[in-house]
Amino acid sequence: MAQLPIVSMTDVRLSFGGKPLFEGVTFTLAKGERAALVGRNGAGKSTLMQLLTDRHAPDSGELWINPGTEIVAVEQEPDLSTFATVLDFAAMGLEQVWTAEAELGHFGVDPSADPNTLSGGQKRRAALARAFAHEPDVLLLDEPTNHLDVPMIETLEARLKSFNGAVLLVSHDRTFMENVTTNTLWLRDGIVRKSPKGYAHFDDWAAEIEAAEEKQLAKMKTQMKAENRWLARGVTGRRARNMGRLRKLQQMRAEQSALRTSINAGKSTAGISAQAGDSQSRKVLEARNVCKAYGDLTLVRDLSLKVLRGDRIGLIGPNGVGKSTLVKLLLGELEPDSGSVKRNPSLTVTYLDQNRDTLNPKDTLWEALTPSGGDSIMVQGQARHVAGYAKDFLFKPEQLRQPVHALSGGERNRLTLALSLANATDLLVLDEPTNDLDMQTLELLEDMLLNFTGTLLLVSHDRAFLDATVTSCLVPVGDGRWVQTAGGWSDAQSQVGQTRAETPSKPRTKPAGKSTAPKKAAKLSFKDQHRLKEVEDAMPRLSEEISALETELSDPNLFTRDPDAFHRLNARLEAARADLEQAEEDWMEIEAKKEALAG
Repeated sequence: MAQLPIVSMTDVRLSFGGKPLFEGVTFTLAKGERAALVGRNGAGKSTLMQLLTDRHAPDSGELWINPGTEIVAVEQEPDLSTFATVLDFAAMGLEQVWTAEAELGHFGVDPSADPNTLSGGQKRRAALARAFAHEPDVLLLDEPTNHLDVPMIETLEARLKSFNGAVLLVSHDRTFMENVTTNTLWLRDGIVRKSPKGYAHFDDWAAEIEAAEEKQLAKMKTQMKAENRWLARGVTGRRARNMGRLRKLQQMRAEQSALRTSINAGKSTAGISAQAGDSQSRKVLEARNVCKAYGDLTLVRDLSLKVLRGDRIGLIGPNGVGKSTLVKLLLGELEPDSGSVKRNPSLTVTYLDQNRDTLNPKDTLWEALTPSGGDSIMVQGQARHVAGYAKDFLFKPEQLRQPVHALSGGERNRLTLALSLANATDLLVLDEPTNDLDMQTLELLEDMLLNFTGTLLLVSHDRAFLDATVTSCLVPVGDGRWVQTAGGWSDAQSQVGQTRAETPSKPRTKPAGKSTAPKKAAKLSFKDQHRLKEVEDAMPRLSEEISALETELSDPNLFTRDPDAFHRLNARLEAARADLEQAEEDWMEIEAKKEALAG
C-alpha cells in the first residue's frame, strides 16, 4: 500500500528578482521514499531543498509539510567551528546525548575530537552522524559522499536502506544513487517530473521524455505551417473576426520556443579537452622496490611499477591507506625510504590535488584565468578568449567578475580544472577530481579523459567514474603492499576479492569427495511460466495504451483546456511505461533462464 505524503509542493514559484528559478513545481515525498534529485548545474536543486528547511519561502504556490514532521539537512560544507567537541556538534538539540555518541561510533568519528582538527571526510561523517541521531522524518542530503572513501560510502548506503523516513538526495556519485534511491525527481526548466523508479533507470526515462518532446515539437511545426499559410492569405482584412486565431498562433509560437529551449537545455554545448605533451618516449616512469613508512606505519612496501605513455591508472582504497603518498613518491615530491623512482626527464606533469590550493580567493574568475592580464588565455598552445574558455566549463559571462571566494565548491573545482587543463601535458594527475562536481561537468570530464592521449594517474572514490576512465588500478592489499589489476574499480574488486580492497582473496578449492557430475536439465518453475505468459500478453497491450496516451498528450492545448485530464493522463502514461519496462525486464530474465536450462 502506498504511503501518504509527508511533504508536498503544489505549483510553487520562486524567483530572486529576475527570471523565475521555479515555475509550477509540483511533487510529493512519502515515508520510505529515497528520491534522487537530478538537474543541470544551476537548475536550483540546493535551493529546492532550502525551501523545505525554511531558508527560502516560495513566491506563490503551496508548500505543505505534515505537522510534527522533523526535517534535517546535511549540507555540502558542514560548519563545526563553533563547537568544542564533535559530540557537542552531533548532540545539539538532543535530549539523549548517547544517541549522538552511538551514531558517531557507527560512522567512525571520535566524539571527543576537536572539530578544528578534523579532515573534510571526518567532518562529513560527523554531520551524517548528527543527522541520523535526530531520527528525522525527512533527511536532505546534498553531496553526502564528498570526501568519503568507498567503505564509508557503503556504510552510508546500508544506513539509508534501513532508514524509515523519507530521503531527498543530490549527488554526483552515480553508483551511490543507483544503489540507494527508489524514486527520481528531475528538476528541469523550472518544473519537477517524478519517476516511480530509482536513478538506475533515469537515463532511459529522460530519453523517453525528450523523445516525446521532439515528437510534440515536430507536430507543432506541421501545425504552424498550416497556420502561417492562412496568415499569409490576408489576416488584416478580417482582423476583428480573426484576432482569436491570431492569438492562438502567437501562443503556439511561444510554446514552440519554450519547448525548443527545453530540449536544447538537455543537450550540452560545453566542451572540456586536454592535450598530451610532446614527449615521444614510451616510458613515463619506473619504480623499483620502493618503500615508505611513517614510524610503525608502512604505506608502501617493495613496490615495483612501470608506467608507459597512454596508461590510465586508478589508485583506489580507503582513506589513510597511502594513495596520495604513493602519487607524491611517483612524482618525486617525496623521497622513498628505500628503492628508486626514475622519471622521463622531458616529462611535463599537471597535478590537481584535492585541496585546490592553487586558487587565490581574492582573485576574480577572470583574474584567475588570466594571471598575466589581458582577455586571452593560452589553451593547449592556442589563444582563447577568456569568456569562451570559461563557457566550456559552464561559467556564465556575468560570473567572470565574481571573486573566487564567492564560488560554490563545484564552481571552484571547475575553475581549478580549467586552469589545470589549459596546458599540454604528458602526465595528468587528478586527486579526487569529482568532489563537488555536478553530473554535467562530470560527464564532460569523462569525455575529456577518454580523448586524452597522454598518461593518467587518478585517485578517486567514485566507482562509476573509475569504471569509465581507467584501464588498470593500483589496489592496497595490506601491510603497505600494492597490486595492479586490469580494468576499472569493479574489475579490481572481483580480482582482489574484497570490496574494501584490503586483503587479497584466497582461491577456493573444491571439497574432496564432491561429485562434479552435471545436474539434470530442469524446467522453468510454475511461477516463471505463469509470469512469462502474463508479460507476453501485457507487452503489446501496454505498447498500444502508451501510443494512445502519447497521442492524447500531444495536443498542445490540452493542459490549458483541462489541466486535471492532463495530469491524469500523464500519470497513467508514466505508470504504463514503468509497467512495460518491468514486463520487458521480466521477459528477458525468464528467457535467459530458458536458454540456460536448455544449454
